[in-house]
Amino acid sequence: MNTSGTSEASGAATPIDTQLNSGTKTPGRQYLSAGGRPGGSRTGSETPSHRIENEPGYTTPVFSGKLAQQKLVEAKLASSGFIPRNLVSGEVGWFYENLGIDDTYFANESQDVIADHIIALFGAKLLAYTKRDPAQLVIDLEKITEEGQEGKEGAVFIHTSEPGKSSTSGPGSQCERRIDARYLDNSTVDKAYRLETYRSAGQVSTTAPQQLRCYFVSRCSFPTPPADNPKCLNKNGQTDIRLVSDKSFLEKASENTLNVYQDVMWNVEKRFGPVIEMFEVEETRERRIVIGYKMGGTKNFFSALSDLYHFYGLFSARKYVEQFANGVTIISLYLNPLPQSSAPPIESTIFQVIKEASLLYCLPENPFFRTQPTGADPSVEGPLGSLGHAVQEATYAYCGWIFAQHFCNRLGSAYHKLKTVLDESEATHAEVLNDIKTRFREETYTRQSIMDVIFAHPDLLRLLYVNFAMEHYPASEEEASKLVPTLSYQRLQTNQYLSYDDLKAKLRKSVPNKHELAVLEAFLEFNRHILKTNFYQPTKVALSFRLNPEFLHKIEYPKTPFGIFLVIGSDFRGFHVRFRDVARGGIRIVRSRGKENYSINQRTLFDENYALASTQSLKNKDIPEGGAKGTILPSLGAEPRRCFEKYVDAMIDLLIPGETPGIKGPIVDNYGNVEILFFGPDEGTADLMDWAALHARERGAAWWKSFTTGKSAEQLGGIPHDTYGMTTLSVRQYVTGVYKVFGLDESKIYKVQTGGPDGDLGSNEILLGNEKTTTVIDGSGVIHDPHGLNLEELRRLAKARKMISNFDKSKLSKDGYVVLCEDQDLKLPSGEIVPDGTDFRNVAHLRYKSDIFVPCGGRPEAVNISNVSQLVDADGKPHFKYIIEGANLFLTQQARLWLEKRNVVVIKDSSANKGGVTSSSLEVLAGLGLSDQEYMDLMIFKDGKPSEFYKSYVKNIQAKITENAALEFGCIQKESDRQGGVKPRTLISDELSSTLNDLQAELESSDLFEDVPSRRNVLSRAIPDTLVKQVGLDTLMTRLPEAYQRALFSSWVAAHYIYEYGTQATPVDFYHFIRKLEKPSSA
Repeated sequence: MNTSGTSEASGAATPIDTQLNSGTKTPGRQYLSAGGRPGGSRTGSETPSHRIENEPGYTTPVFSGKLAQQKLVEAKLASSGFIPRNLVSGEVGWFYENLGIDDTYFANESQDVIADHIIALFGAKLLAYTKRDPAQLVIDLEKITEEGQEGKEGAVFIHTSEPGKSSTSGPGSQCERRIDARYLDNSTVDKAYRLETYRSAGQVSTTAPQQLRCYFVSRCSFPTPPADNPKCLNKNGQTDIRLVSDKSFLEKASENTLNVYQDVMWNVEKRFGPVIEMFEVEETRERRIVIGYKMGGTKNFFSALSDLYHFYGLFSARKYVEQFANGVTIISLYLNPLPQSSAPPIESTIFQVIKEASLLYCLPENPFFRTQPTGADPSVEGPLGSLGHAVQEATYAYCGWIFAQHFCNRLGSAYHKLKTVLDESEATHAEVLNDIKTRFREETYTRQSIMDVIFAHPDLLRLLYVNFAMEHYPASEEEASKLVPTLSYQRLQTNQYLSYDDLKAKLRKSVPNKHELAVLEAFLEFNRHILKTNFYQPTKVALSFRLNPEFLHKIEYPKTPFGIFLVIGSDFRGFHVRFRDVARGGIRIVRSRGKENYSINQRTLFDENYALASTQSLKNKDIPEGGAKGTILPSLGAEPRRCFEKYVDAMIDLLIPGETPGIKGPIVDNYGNVEILFFGPDEGTADLMDWAALHARERGAAWWKSFTTGKSAEQLGGIPHDTYGMTTLSVRQYVTGVYKVFGLDESKIYKVQTGGPDGDLGSNEILLGNEKTTTVIDGSGVIHDPHGLNLEELRRLAKARKMISNFDKSKLSKDGYVVLCEDQDLKLPSGEIVPDGTDFRNVAHLRYKSDIFVPCGGRPEAVNISNVSQLVDADGKPHFKYIIEGANLFLTQQARLWLEKRNVVVIKDSSANKGGVTSSSLEVLAGLGLSDQEYMDLMIFKDGKPSEFYKSYVKNIQAKITENAALEFGCIQKESDRQGGVKPRTLISDELSSTLNDLQAELESSDLFEDVPSRRNVLSRAIPDTLVKQVGLDTLMTRLPEAYQRALFSSWVAAHYIYEYGTQATPVDFYHFIRKLEKPSSA
C-alpha cells in the first residue's frame, strides 16, 4: 500500500443527518471542545481516506510442487474408490485449477488432507443433486492442528459462503466466531495467531454458483530481539515493525503494506483506543480498512466486523489479522460493493462502517445488532429493507438495556405503602421489608424480560435512538447546511424526530402493556438525563455517560447524589456516584465467584455503589471532598485490570476536551461546567492508581497529580495508607477511646478480628494493638485460640503481609486451631467436624465471643438483620461488648441498631474508618497545591528516599487524622452522655455526619467565603503547615480551584464548629465561633 496519495476529509454522517438536513434545531446544545468550556466549534472528526495503487497488499508464494502434488492426490483418490475413476481427474482438476484456492493451502496441507477435502466436496455435490437444488450444496471442510501434533499449529476452514451475507445457519454461521474464541481472542505475545482469509475466485461446480471462503490460521513465530536492541527500536526510538513481525507475514507483506502497518502500529502505541484508517484503491471501488489496537483489547471483534459490513451491502475479498511481538493487533479488510445491489454506494457506506467499527470495538457482542433478524422479510433485498438495527441503534439499545436493568422502578407504590405501615426499627418488620425488597428487585424487571421488550418494539426503539442522537451528535447548526443525504438519511427518512413529551405520549398510546411501557419509558428517561457522552467520539474503548441523577426513585434511593457516571464496555459495566461536586472515593472491582454470583452482582451493582458512596459521604464529613465511589463489574473470565483501564479512559473522555480530529473530538456538553474527579484505591485496584494517574497525564489532564490517591510513594509521590497506618490510626483512636471511657486495661481485653495480617487495616491493627486476640478471620480461613493467639507470631505475619495460613501452628495452645478454606471434614480440638472450610470461614464472625470485635475486612453486610440474632447467646448475652467497625459496611444499619438495643457499644464505619480518607484528601491537596516541578522535586522519592518535605507532610497528615478522630469520638460520647445513653451511638454518628454535611453545603453557598481575612485564617489552619511554608498561602490560593477552596473552607469551619459545640449548637454559638476566625492563626 502507498500512503503518499492525496488525503481527503470524509463527508460521513450519522442518523442525526435526517433532522439536520430538515432544519430541525436542538436548543441549548453546548460543546466540550478544546477550550475546555462550551462554545467550541466542531472540527472534522471523520477518519480520513488515502489513495493507494491497485496492487495486492500481500504476495502469495507460488507452490512449485503443486502439479506433482495434484497427480499424487489424483492417484490416491483413484485407488480409494470413493469417487468413480472416470470422474476423479475432473474433480481433482476443478479443485486445483477452477476453485481459485490460494497456493498457501496446497503448500501447507498434506495430500491425504486434500484428498479428504475433495471427497467431502464430491459428497456435498451428490447430496445437493439428490435434492434437485444446487443451492443446497453446502461445503464444510476443516482441519485443526493442535500444539504438539505433526505440522505447524493452526487451522484451515473452508466453507460455502454467499457474498455480503452473514450466515445464520450451517458451517459459515459459526466459523469466524470459533476463530475469534479459539485463536484471536486468546492471543498473547507468547502465543499469538495470525489469520488470512479470502473468497475463492471460482464456483464450486459448473452448476452451483456458490463460492468458497477459506481461512488459514497459524501460530505466529516472532524473531528473537537483537541483543543490542531488546526493545526492537529504530534509529528514531520507535518500534521497527520488521523486528516484531511474524516470519510468514514478512515473507508475504508488500513494502507498501509494511509501511502502512508501521504507521498504524506507532499510532496504536501512542493511543489507548483503536486506530482506524481507510484506503481507496485507484481505478476500482474497493476500499481497504486497516484497524490497529492493543492485543486483547476487545473480544469477538473480527467476526463482528463481518456482520457490520454485510449490514451495509459489502463483501470482503480478503481479510487479514496480524499479531506483533510488541502486543499490537492489526486487522485489514478488503471491501467491495455487491454487484447489482440496491444498497447505498460504497462511497457513502464505507464511512458509516468506519464510524460504527469504533462502537463495535466497545461492544462486539451485542444481541440487538442483527444483519437479518428473525422475522425479516427475505424478499426485501439489501440492508435498508432489513428489520435489523444498525450498530449505532443497537449500541444505544444495549446501553439502554443496561440502564433499565438497574433503574426501572422495581419496588413500586405497594412497597412504599407497606414501608409506611411497618416499623423498620423492629427486627421482624425490617426483615420482612428486606426480603420483599430483595424479591422485587430480582423478579420485577429481569434482564431477559427487558430484552424481550426491546425486540418486540424495533420501531419505537428507533424513535428513542433518534431522540438520543438529536441531543448528543456533536454537529453545530452551521454545519447542518453542509450535510447531504447519506445512508443515515435513507435509513431514517421515515422516522420523524419526536420531543420528550411527544415521544412519551406516543409510547403510552402505542404500548398498552404496563410492564413493557415502563421499560420503554426507562429508555426515554435515560435520554432525558444524559448530560454528556462519548458515544460519538471517533475512537473509544468503552462507552461513558454522565447522568443527571434526578431520575432516581426516592423510595429506593432517598438521598439524591450530585452526579452519576455509567460506563459500559465489552467485558464490564461500571458506575461512579458522588454526592458533592468536589468528592473523592475508591474505585472497587467487584469480582464474581461464578455464574450465580455474577448474576446477583449484575442486579445489585448500582445499589452497592450507591450505598458505598453514601457511606463515604458520611465518612468524609470533615474533609473538603464529599463522598464518592466507583464500581466495576468484570464479566466472567474478563481481565480485571483491562476493565479498570477502559473504565478510566472512558471517564476521562467526559472530563477533558477532545481536540484531536479523528481521534478525540468535541462532545455535546449539557452540563456545562468543568468537572474533576478524585479516584482512590479500593478492592482490586490498589496497584492500579499509578497507571490511572500516568494515563491522565498522557491524555493531557492538568489535574493528573491529584486524579488518584494511593499512588506509589517512590515513583509518583503517593502516600500509602498501609505504610504509614493511616486508616488504622483512626480505628485505634476509637478503640483506645472506648478503653479510656469505660476504664478498660487493653492488655486484658480479648479481641476478635476479621481482616488478616496480609491486609492494610488488619496488619496495622495487629501491629498497633496489645489485646489478647483470640480469633483472626481472613481470605485463607480462620485461626482461633481461646487463650489468645501468640502476639509475636501475629506481628511476624503482619510485618510480612502474610495470611493466617502461614501461622506457626506450634505456637497454638492445645485448644487452638486453624481452619483453611480448602479443608474438608476437619476435626477441631473439641471434636466438632468442619465439613467445608469455606462455609465455616464465611460465618465464623457469628460464632466467636470476646470483649471487643474489630472488623478490618470482609464483604458488605456480613452482619445483617437476618443473621444478627446469632451474635446473642441463648441467655440473651451479646457475643461482644464493643464493636469498632473498621471495615466499610460490615454491619447493616438495622443490625447496628439491633445490637445497640442490647447495650452493645457500636462505633459505625463512617466514624471509625475515616483515617484513610483524611490521608487521601491531603494527598489530593498536595497534588493541587504543588506545581508539576515542585511535585516532582518534593513528593517523588530520590534514590529510593523521601524528601524532608515529604516526611514532614506525612507527619502533618498523621496528626490531622488523630485530631479529627479524637474530636469526633469526644463529640459522640458527649452527646451520648447528654442523652443518658438512650440514643444509639449509630444514630448520633449519622446525625453528626448529616449536620456537618448540611452545614458545609450551606457554607459553600453562603458569602462567608467572600470575607477574605476569614478565608485566609481558615485556609491557613486547614492546610498542613508543611505545605503552607513551602509554597506560601497566597500562591496556594491562586493554584487551588475555587470550588475546591470553597469546599476546604466550608468543611473545616463546619467540622470544628460542630465538634466544639455539638449538634445542638445555637446561632449564638456560631457567632462566637466565627469571631474566633477573625483572629490570625497562630501557625
